[in-house]
Amino acid sequence: MNSLEQEPCTGWTDQEYVESSRNGCPEHFHVLVQRYQRPLFAYLAGRLRDPLDAEEAAQESFVRAFLTLKKLRKPESFYAWLLGIAGRVAKEQFRERQRRQRNCEVSEAMIADNANDHHEEYPLEEAIAALPESYRQVILLRYYEGHSCQEIATRLEIPLGTVTKTLSRAYALLRQELAPRERAEPTVNQT
Repeated sequence: MNSLEQEPCTGWTDQEYVESSRNGCPEHFHVLVQRYQRPLFAYLAGRLRDPLDAEEAAQESFVRAFLTLKKLRKPESFYAWLLGIAGRVAKEQFRERQRRQRNCEVSEAMIADNANDHHEEYPLEEAIAALPESYRQVILLRYYEGHSCQEIATRLEIPLGTVTKTLSRAYALLRQELAPRERAEPTVNQT
């Protein structure tokens, strides 16, 4: 039988497992995971109303708890602390789901508009496609995926200043590319 299947020190409190995990015995954290996996999943399933999202949120909560275990001030309050982490993870997932739904709705609306639109020319998309890779990547993350400059910096592992400078240069290139097209297009019909 695997030693992790049963608690290595039966009768230990959460505080003792937390302190042991902090002191170099991560398998004791596994005991805490086993102890609270079901209640945490139930809590998250109630908040997220989707078992797959709840499972993902539970895993993320345990990972964050493990990585920040040294910051826990009251080891005897491990479960309450874990629920706080799980609540934040659930909120993040809920917001992400809403953002994805909004993006999907916008995309569907754009597809419907484009289906009704008989123009086959997409000057902005063509101009974005013509940008150098680093500029195109930042533009797409910012405006098509809706990330903030800070999120882009974190995701691409580059300084925030580099992101803002890259966006500024990309805007300039897009303006330069689109300006001749704007001048060439006829103005609105005046009847």
